[in-house]
Amino acid sequence: MKRTDVVYLLIPDETRTKVLMVQNENEAWTLPGGAVEPGETLQMAAIREGKEETGLDVEVHGIVAVNEFVHMDNEEHVILLTFRAEITGGELEITRPDEILDIAWVDVERADELMPYYPKGISSIVAKGVEVTYFDEGRI
Repeated sequence: MKRTDVVYLLIPDETRTKVLMVQNENEAWTLPGGAVEPGETLQMAAIREGKEETGLDVEVHGIVAVNEFVHMDNEEHVILLTFRAEITGGELEITRPDEILDIAWVDVERADELMPYYPKGISSIVAKGVEVTYFDEGRI
């Protein structure tokens, strides 16, 4: 069975009432993120995906959620890690129009509806601000 690691970025606005979301080519709204490529650490992948999908430079902090599922038809075990992140630079823009249709700041309550994968919702994660410390020890 193949294993795929996926990283997402939870980027709240300054008021912590909105989060940055992207609309992908399937028209689904998600947090910015994607699959970890060979040779990348989780942090490297999160930073790359943030830039590719939003045009923004981000600083990645701790992990705020871990989800997983086994897709039996594809024989794939997927682990999804959501990092809290903050914007450090760049310009909000769609740099990959073949993958990303739109980028928007979305109210956390609406984000809960669009991504119902977190047990108590994205709003709960943003409100609590709790995260697991993540150490990127690089490549050895």
